[in-house]
Amino acid sequence: MAQTSLQWLIFLTSLLSSTTNQVSLTVSPSSSQMVIGQFVSLSCEEDDSSAGWTLRRNTSNKTGTQTGNQCGDGWGRPAGSYCNISYMVPSHSGVYWCESREGATSNSINITVTGGPVILQSPVLPVMEGEDLTLTCKTKMSSNLAAGFYKDGSFIRTEPAGHMTIHHVSRSNEGLYKCNISSVGESPPSWVSVTGEEVTFDFRSPFIQIFT
Repeated sequence: MAQTSLQWLIFLTSLLSSTTNQVSLTVSPSSSQMVIGQFVSLSCEEDDSSAGWTLRRNTSNKTGTQTGNQCGDGWGRPAGSYCNISYMVPSHSGVYWCESREGATSNSINITVTGGPVILQSPVLPVMEGEDLTLTCKTKMSSNLAAGFYKDGSFIRTEPAGHMTIHHVSRSNEGLYKCNISSVGESPPSWVSVTGEEVTFDFRSPFIQIFT
């Protein structure tokens, strides 16, 4: 019995430690598509500053793949815990994430910078099942023009104000979305992820007991 209790204690301790020192990459404005010249601010939101989280990115351009640390190679300016990019250009398109000194990584965010006339504003993080998903089709000057929305290449519907909301999303709503504004143009596609509800453990539960 003592050995079994010790195994449970080790398991619970490991499980608890795995939920700490977490970090989440945030981006403002919260959109996976940006226009040239847009200001963007990124931050590693952490619950333990001792983990030494660093913002990294992986972009592809004519010179191949580049990886840089937080504002350390000229692609951004530090501002407290934030890394600000004052003027986004297409070469900033790529994957951004946070990484600790030990090599642990956060969620990754795909950012596309386009010189086109239309962008699709979509969530940069996965949408929880049961929540609402709102997509906005906009130009540099307006976000309330009539727009047609598409998923995986198939037409969904036209929204007169350029905003489409899908209520109570499920995994079937996951896919590649784009939009089109007549006589203006079409946005690049963006992938929208849908995730299930997270499972949490309450270590104060009276049903979890350690026997000795």
